[in-house]
Amino acid sequence: MSGIDELRLIARITRMYYEWDMTQLEIARQLGLSQASISRLLRRAKEEGIIRISVNLPNGVYTELEEILVKKYGLRDVIVVDSLEDNEMMIQRDLGAAAAYYLESAIRPNEVIGISSWSSTLLSLVDALHPIPKKPNVKVVQILGGVGNPSVEAHATHLTSRIAHLVKGEAIFLPVAGVLASEAARDILAADEAAQQAIRLFDHVTIALVGIGAVEPSPLLAQSGNIFAPKEYEILREAHAVGDLLMRFIDQNGDIVKTGLENRVISMSLEQLRKVGCATGVAGGSRKYNAILGALRGHWINILVTDHFTAKRLADE
Repeated sequence: MSGIDELRLIARITRMYYEWDMTQLEIARQLGLSQASISRLLRRAKEEGIIRISVNLPNGVYTELEEILVKKYGLRDVIVVDSLEDNEMMIQRDLGAAAAYYLESAIRPNEVIGISSWSSTLLSLVDALHPIPKKPNVKVVQILGGVGNPSVEAHATHLTSRIAHLVKGEAIFLPVAGVLASEAARDILAADEAAQQAIRLFDHVTIALVGIGAVEPSPLLAQSGNIFAPKEYEILREAHAVGDLLMRFIDQNGDIVKTGLENRVISMSLEQLRKVGCATGVAGGSRKYNAILGALRGHWINILVTDHFTAKRLADE
């Protein structure tokens, strides 16, 4: 077959495949060729420039930005969410909806889903989550103490119980405060069998959903009572803390800030979080930027759900 004859055949196969929506098998039968030959000639069409594939991204989709962040910070995945403005309440709602869609598509049988307490963004996730077809042996475990001020404590239990209901799984609560008055109190409560039912599952979590907080506690966290005293937050700032995951504070390089305050916290440790297959941080907004950057630099999470304003800053960092 001469060069022009082959190119003519390649062009014909290309039109049949891409414009007429015929399958490779249908083309092979019509032209009397093998399916392997059709596949080979379609590859040649790309090499000869007969096929030029371009992807036109719809407005509000940031695939290229997501790929930049995956490579730059060594992440498993990034979900960049479109938001109309850099407004914390709007961003929380948009991130919650995106994280809910991610969770709906990610759950597999035997999943152990770890959920942090006291996160407004994760509350938005629960509000946006749809019922999921039942997968066998799914558990939802609370990975940060959820006991606190009675007027807001319902938020913590709502997170765990509502997700468990929607995924048709078993809820395992952590019925202790997130921050205790002393290390001794922490040790006593953490050893209690009611707390141990959750704590024993920390090493088996397969999907973790955590908020990323600034040093200054959010309104929900402040109302919960699971916070340190003002002088203790001053100690954290002096130690260059920029934020926390699971009430474990880090600096802008992602290093754990050790002040002794961490010994009063009942939650999954950052070392345990780092080992989770899908360690998902859901956070955005300018107030939390340094904390998000620290979480990425420390490799404490491997999946990030954030807004496009924050994502652009992270890419330019």
